[in-house]
Amino acid sequence: MTESNGSTPNTNTPDWEKRFRAPRVSLPDWAEDAPDRSLFVSNATGTYELYAWNRATGNQRQATNRPNGTTDGVLSPDGEWIWWFDDKDGDEFGVWRRQPFKGGEDEPAAPGLEPSYPAGLALARDGRTAVVGRSTDEEGTTIHLAVADTPPVVIYRHRESAGVGDLSHDGSLIAIEHTEHGDAMHSALRVLRPDGTTVADLDDTKGGAVELGLEVLGFAPVEGDTRLLVGHQRRGRWEPLVWDVASGEETDLALDLPGDVSAEWYPDGSGLLIAHSFEARSELFRYDLTDRELVKVDTPPGSVSGATARPDGSVEYLWSSAAEPSSVRSTTGSVVLDPPGLKSPGSVPVEDVWVEGPGGRIHALVQRPAGTEGRPLPTVFDIHGGPTWHDSDAFAAGPAAWVDHGYAVVRVNYRGSTGYGREWTDALKHRVGLIELEDIAAVREWAVTSGLADPDRLILTGGSWGGYLTLLGLGVQPDAWALGLAAVPVADYVTAYHDEMEALKAMDRTLLGGTPEEVPERFEASSPLTYVDAVKAPVYISAGVNDPRCPIRQIDNYVKRLETRGATHEVYRYDAGHGSLVVDERIKQVRLELEFVERHLGSFSPSGV
Repeated sequence: MTESNGSTPNTNTPDWEKRFRAPRVSLPDWAEDAPDRSLFVSNATGTYELYAWNRATGNQRQATNRPNGTTDGVLSPDGEWIWWFDDKDGDEFGVWRRQPFKGGEDEPAAPGLEPSYPAGLALARDGRTAVVGRSTDEEGTTIHLAVADTPPVVIYRHRESAGVGDLSHDGSLIAIEHTEHGDAMHSALRVLRPDGTTVADLDDTKGGAVELGLEVLGFAPVEGDTRLLVGHQRRGRWEPLVWDVASGEETDLALDLPGDVSAEWYPDGSGLLIAHSFEARSELFRYDLTDRELVKVDTPPGSVSGATARPDGSVEYLWSSAAEPSSVRSTTGSVVLDPPGLKSPGSVPVEDVWVEGPGGRIHALVQRPAGTEGRPLPTVFDIHGGPTWHDSDAFAAGPAAWVDHGYAVVRVNYRGSTGYGREWTDALKHRVGLIELEDIAAVREWAVTSGLADPDRLILTGGSWGGYLTLLGLGVQPDAWALGLAAVPVADYVTAYHDEMEALKAMDRTLLGGTPEEVPERFEASSPLTYVDAVKAPVYISAGVNDPRCPIRQIDNYVKRLETRGATHEVYRYDAGHGSLVVDERIKQVRLELEFVERHLGSFSPSGV
């Protein structure tokens, strides 16, 4: 890997910009039957692209090269092919292509399948067979069996959202997640044969007081093995179980861990690599399926954002903390993949805060410039997207940039966030947005009364769902915020629903209990457009013109209302989708936000205001 000239900083480059420019890599994915062949994502050229890595020779090769970047790729089990998703300018609507691992021309990976939104992919070990999930507004979800030299065949179809989970080791079983019951937040599972007939169903959405979700974690990596690793919520949090789809037997692991637990198989099928997430941090364990023994895998305090067990029994993982940039490490003690060039500067550690809120204790993460204790600071409330996601003790260049400029940063894991149990995640239904804002308001009150935050210099910001909450908060809580910075937001909920991709329509129907025509009062109550005339603070909005998740038309509707009343605002539109994979573009966006804030609030520094 080499850095492009556009990504090379000079001696005057500030630390905040270096954090974005520094080359970084994802956790490498390795081929099941050729473990020396790996695929990873890097921004080494200034744009996030896929790279092929031959571990035996050390050779690394950039596999994709597109103006707006590429991150969706899969390595075939035999290591011979790289499959990658080809959309147009970030609109997420396209087709799968493939190229030889050693390099060569790209070709259609599944000829005969028209462009669509992706809905999962599983590749067989024979090198000829793939299970391809597709989603379109017209058809809903279709899943196809694609065998080389033959037309793809539909093996599953439904209007509601679904996706490919995994393909068994011998290719005889296909696991899918589906929401035929209409609840897009809680999937059921079905195992199919390659001809589309059903082998077994597992559905936790029926027969109980609440609907529970299931997720496919993967088939056992053993020939003829019919065990499927499944994530479930039966005890109020995510945990794994082993389901033998042939016999119907379920083995509940009942791990005594307080937070959400996910898992993947060790390559020989004898054990599981357990990933445990609790209170914004994570750790790893090995679970032996014979002895039922849970053994901790040593990792530093912080967050593991991905991990995989290698054939030699070692574990590779992507780790970071709020203070230390990410790195791909191994339990052998080595750094697995160290990109060349500039190293990212670190930042300040995160502090944990727990605040009593209307729905229970709220976990917030706080960063403040060193040496600023004892005086109130201009403070940025940086609200995460999702909404089913959570902020963690992990490295993030955005918050670090605010800290560099003299701001405290507060991140709130509001109701709707993952990692705090199913009830916390599911709590935002029907009063969408308003519930999250109640939690943000409680943490805001703590920030002011504790002396952390200057109440006259509070900024509300976020991207995607965080951008939505920013615009909603500026209207619902107009006296609470001095400025708002919203990236790729939902701004007009009704128009957003009609323009967004089908899978997100299904999610909105679940969250709000129906369509805008069926529950108009809920969409109105949860839409930032409803409250736009109450907004007092200057507003900055950035948006991708090709965004299928938060489409541009509904943002334009909101901006027109701001223009009509002469409200102070700025809008930046860029040629990409739901965010940008181009480093220079991302830096430009952060710089524009910093400049907007400085124009309206003045400049600050960690040493004084």
